[in-house]
This record gives sequence, structure tokens and C-alpha cells, in this order.
Amino acid sequence: MEQSIAEKIIALEKEALTEWNKGNPSVYLALYSQEITYFDPFAEKRFDGFKKMKAFYETLRGTISVDKSEMNNVLVQGNDSMVVLTYNLNSYSDGKWNCTEVYCLEKDGKWRIIHNHWSFTKPNLGL
Repeated sequence: MEQSIAEKIIALEKEALTEWNKGNPSVYLALYSQEITYFDPFAEKRFDGFKKMKAFYETLRGTISVDKSEMNNVLVQGNDSMVVLTYNLNSYSDGKWNCTEVYCLEKDGKWRIIHNHWSFTKPNLGL
């Protein structure tokens, strides 16, 4: 995989996170494929498809405000048409997260997320 692909994917993610932190999910929505699948630790089931993701994200629009966050342990693995982005997000407002995203190069030449999975880093499971 070319280094420029990894740099592009990281740049796309940073831009989306910057807007997300301002309560604007539009950049993530623009990155999502129509066939997006999404796991969220607050949801009981996986979200399937862009329409469900958009409906979910619209309920969050304007409700998120993160002053500072940083991506750590960033890794991009894959090939010229599909990559997996993994990282730990340290959000100084709402904790530490694990993120896994699968990006696919679509026919229009744009990288889009086909799968997204968020989880808490070292959650307190009460064990």
C-alpha cells in the first residue's frame, strides 16, 4: 500500500473528527458508503445502511462538544482499493475510545467508509 493512501485516509478521518467534535456529523455522513454498517457501544444492534446512519446522526447533531481530542496508535493497513484504519481516540471531554473503520475506494474515485466500529477503551464491566 502506498504511503499517500494512508496519509489521505488519516486526513479524511481527522477532518471528520474535527467537525464531529463541533457537533457536525455531516463530514462523516459524506464519507459513509450507502452500504455502511456501524457498531456503537450505546446501541443494542448494528446499524445497516446509510439511511439508518443518517437518521441516528441527525439525533446527535449539535449535541456533541469536544474541546480537545487526539488520535493515538494510528494504523492503516490494506491495499490500493480497501484499507482498515484503527486508532485509539483520547477525547478529553468524553473518555477514551477504540475505533476501527474499513475504507473502500469506490467507483467514483472517492474513499468511503463501509464499516465503522466504536468501543470504549478498557470499559468498567463491573467484573
